[in-house]
Amino acid sequence: MSNQTQGRRVLGCSIGFMAILPIGSALFGADIRLGIISTDTSHVIHFTRILNEDRDPEHVPGARVVAAYKGGSPDIPSSRNRVDGFEHELIETYHVKMVPDIPTLCSKVDGLLLESGDGRVHLAQARQVITAKKPLFIDPPLASTLEEAREIALLAKRAGVPWFSSSTVRFDEIATTAKYPDAIGVDLWGPGPMEEHHYLDLSWYAIHPIELLFTLMGTGCKQVTRIAGGDFSSGADAIAGLWKDGRIGTVRTLRPYGPWGGFIIRPKQTVSIHAATTLGYGPIVRQIVAFFQTGKPPAPNEETLEMFAFIDAAQRSKAAKGEPMPLR
Repeated sequence: MSNQTQGRRVLGCSIGFMAILPIGSALFGADIRLGIISTDTSHVIHFTRILNEDRDPEHVPGARVVAAYKGGSPDIPSSRNRVDGFEHELIETYHVKMVPDIPTLCSKVDGLLLESGDGRVHLAQARQVITAKKPLFIDPPLASTLEEAREIALLAKRAGVPWFSSSTVRFDEIATTAKYPDAIGVDLWGPGPMEEHHYLDLSWYAIHPIELLFTLMGTGCKQVTRIAGGDFSSGADAIAGLWKDGRIGTVRTLRPYGPWGGFIIRPKQTVSIHAATTLGYGPIVRQIVAFFQTGKPPAPNEETLEMFAFIDAAQRSKAAKGEPMPLR
């Protein structure tokens, strides 16, 4: 047996792949080494703080961010204007090592956090991680189109690489306390600003309230109707999904921003839910660490892909001025 083989163990997972984790992983009592792809979103700071700062009130043990690749998208202001500052903070505050490219990053870590705010680059970046056979968390949006989202899933399946993508809202109190098995529908609202370079305009930020919709409704949506109100920078869109069992779920996306809330409709009761404008990051970081420890996605890949099919149908409905569109 080679030294490389001796230094590794195979962890069997229940969802059809074998995740290979190094001896330095939490499976054997040490922190998992994580790398960050792109420093152009505030999530890289929040996630690193929670993982690397032992005294932080939200601290989650089991993994640490040790390296990062700067990345960034020059044509998106929120990326261009923040990527250098977040890179500097990772280096100076958390002593994260910067590397010149994704293959180098993969060689230094056990798992990757793909944090690029720009969904257009996710397929190309994820492809490099999958080639290196490293487990992968992809911060929403999963990709920029339904076809690219499905390509990521296909590449990962063929390579036996575990992955998941989810908004923190899925694991926050607004979602975890609002699951009712007898719910016959939900009406939700949440922030939904858009970004001009993303063809699927709901994937930029409205994907978060849409994630809440799927967290509460589950899979099985067959048709989407979208009514667009206001303009690109203000107003709200109303998106209604019809599920195969007859349930209806709606979400209203608010621009330029807005509060979180909604109603859960039960046979004999309507339940009101609401949350602060800013949701916490501790819940999703705990799920991320558990994922890298076990290889088991806490958000089903099939549900994530159906969310993208929902967004794709909503985009086609908008283009058709509100005509209902089936999921592809």
